[in-house]
Amino acid sequence: MQASECLSSDGALASEVPGFAARPQQQQMADAVARTLEQSKTLIVEAGTGTGKTFAYLVPALLSGQKVIISTGTRHLQDQLFHRDLPTVRSALAVSVNAALLKGRANYLCHHRLDIARSEGRLQDKQQVGQLEAIYDWSGRTRSGDVAELTGIPEDAPIWPRVTSTAENCLGQQCEWIAKCHVVQARRAAQEADLVVINHHLLCADLALKEEGFGELLPGADVFIIDEAHQLPDTAARFFGLTLSSRQLQELAQDSITEYLRETTNQEGLPVIARQLEHALQDVRLAMGEGEQRSPWSRLAGNADLHKHLATLGESLAELSTALEQQAERSRGLDNCYQRALKLQDLLVQATEQPPDNHVHWFETWRQSFRINLTPLDVADIFSTQRQELPSCWVFTSATLSVNGAFDHFARQLGLEDAGTLSLDSPFDFQNNALFYVPEGLPEPNDPSFTEHMLDISEQIIRAARGRTFVLFTSYRALHIARRRLQASCDFPLLVQGSAPRNELLERFRELGNAVLLGTSSFWEGVDVRGGALSCVIIDKLPFASPGDPVWQARIDALKERGGNPFIDEQLPHAVINLKQGVGRLIRDIDDRGVLVICDPRLVGKSYGRVFLNSLPDMKRTRDLDDVAAFFNASDVADL
Repeated sequence: MQASECLSSDGALASEVPGFAARPQQQQMADAVARTLEQSKTLIVEAGTGTGKTFAYLVPALLSGQKVIISTGTRHLQDQLFHRDLPTVRSALAVSVNAALLKGRANYLCHHRLDIARSEGRLQDKQQVGQLEAIYDWSGRTRSGDVAELTGIPEDAPIWPRVTSTAENCLGQQCEWIAKCHVVQARRAAQEADLVVINHHLLCADLALKEEGFGELLPGADVFIIDEAHQLPDTAARFFGLTLSSRQLQELAQDSITEYLRETTNQEGLPVIARQLEHALQDVRLAMGEGEQRSPWSRLAGNADLHKHLATLGESLAELSTALEQQAERSRGLDNCYQRALKLQDLLVQATEQPPDNHVHWFETWRQSFRINLTPLDVADIFSTQRQELPSCWVFTSATLSVNGAFDHFARQLGLEDAGTLSLDSPFDFQNNALFYVPEGLPEPNDPSFTEHMLDISEQIIRAARGRTFVLFTSYRALHIARRRLQASCDFPLLVQGSAPRNELLERFRELGNAVLLGTSSFWEGVDVRGGALSCVIIDKLPFASPGDPVWQARIDALKERGGNPFIDEQLPHAVINLKQGVGRLIRDIDDRGVLVICDPRLVGKSYGRVFLNSLPDMKRTRDLDDVAAFFNASDVADL
């Protein structure tokens, strides 16, 4: 049975999925994936919005009889794929395929850490106390231990790190709960499964660190399918580098105190040394400067105060290591802390000394914390080497992989020059259902008055759209300007990124039906609002990466040294793919209609604007605001 036949108008999926409509693009992709699986090759597929790429790779994967690993961009997409899409296709095809869902260990309840949290009684507020008791009640009912089951507690709640483990604080085989460990059980199920759904963080963590305990999972697979593949290069760069965070050292100090006090009530000795480490961390953070920063480490080279406090931090960590060594035989927990302290001593030296060649040395700070990073300039060679150690069948897919019709940029990032490619346009009727408006008369984006002028036009468009608009910005500064202005002038409900969790804002946007949402990068992708509630997407500027970003600046400098053209080779392709993601928020279903507004005059005033235009869906274009009002009026009449 051919994969495309299953996706035809009278195929297996048609009888299983209500409202199923055969799409030639989906069938074409399914057959291309099937051939790739049969021939053990590599394929890059760009599948435009509405292609149905998930079914297009699931059908051949389930029919292949091979062991398949599917990696998605986020945990949310993992859950959707595993709990919704996979059961649908498996039922339609009537195939007996054992599937498993595997996440990183921080997504699973740790019985040992839960015991510690309940015995400590050192929670910050009543809300955390209530959340801890809810987790304890749930711990007796859950089979998987997946924290996503407990929807009443936000996924970013501070309580979760207290009751989940990390690769550092996990006791492994020494843990008294090993027989009931949810992480161990999830990994065992994954090793026995025919198809496993993971995410890019987990894939890269295991490839880079070899510490996530996959065992024979990766080498035992026949096929790797990478969905939302445009996210993989950045994820790989983070994991193939090196990071030291203040949180790692803070948690070591806290865990050392906790484990020590479980064995004795003596507050002297080790607890005092651990608190000295905490004070040293605070001094380092203060010496790095105020506010949030993201800068090259070289910027701190002349900071004598910082280097003095880093030396004190190293001494405090060494002293804690010695104290832990003397106590390590008392318990498995103290021995684990000792091993962590030794590793962090080495990491501190690596993170603050001269970096290896072809790495960017940079730091980030937040109000009370910091992170020091060594990031590879290029992951192509590293990823290619890792991939060669695994089975040779790989499929990379996303709605945004090509630039001006070519896949060179994405392939070069991951060393996939030998891959086959396939580009599939969206089956949606953009010509009739969408209008693309580029306003006239706006100043250049670097003009101090740009955002105010852009908002002048945006207010008119929002009124014509009767709300129902996403306004997407390339900077937080512009978002804050828009918030202050629109809070006073907007006649429709205003939702602003940061005022509530993203999922809550999206749910309110859908329910209100006439809201305006202001967002930055986190709303440019992975957001799906179907129907009339979202009828307009306004984008302020072309999303070029900030030239002040240390990683980007280092890549630009390296490309210049090699005689390349950083703008053409790196900055432009990256901006095109990001723009395609933002544009993709507008038309999410066959009946959706809407207006795309890009306020950046460079789109039509610069020669490279043609690269952006050629990379977007084929829509009717206008520079006349009256056409926008007429489109909305016609759309609303059609909906009556």
